[in-house]
Amino acid sequence: MEDTLKRLLTVETEAEQFVAKAQTEREQIIQQALQEAHQAEEQFKAKIPDLRASFLKKAEIQAAQTIKELKKRYEARKERLTNLAEDNQQKALEAAIHLLMQIGSR
Repeated sequence: MEDTLKRLLTVETEAEQFVAKAQTEREQIIQQALQEAHQAEEQFKAKIPDLRASFLKKAEIQAAQTIKELKKRYEARKERLTNLAEDNQQKALEAAIHLLMQIGSR
């Protein structure tokens, strides 16, 4: 019986040591995970200025392209309106001359 109790005590002591070791390893894993997460966060924070600069550059390029497109449309519309005005001016002059000639021939 005494041998059985000694073995039980030995096994219990080993189990307690195993649990303590497992808890220590668990704490180390948690601390390592926290440290890695903190490092990842710091790396991301360090990249923010580059990400922002890249985004702003793309936005500026897109804005410049949009402005160029709008200017092109404006110039095309202006040209169409100018041509239309010139055509209507010629027609108006012809109509006025025709009207004056009708009045003069009466």
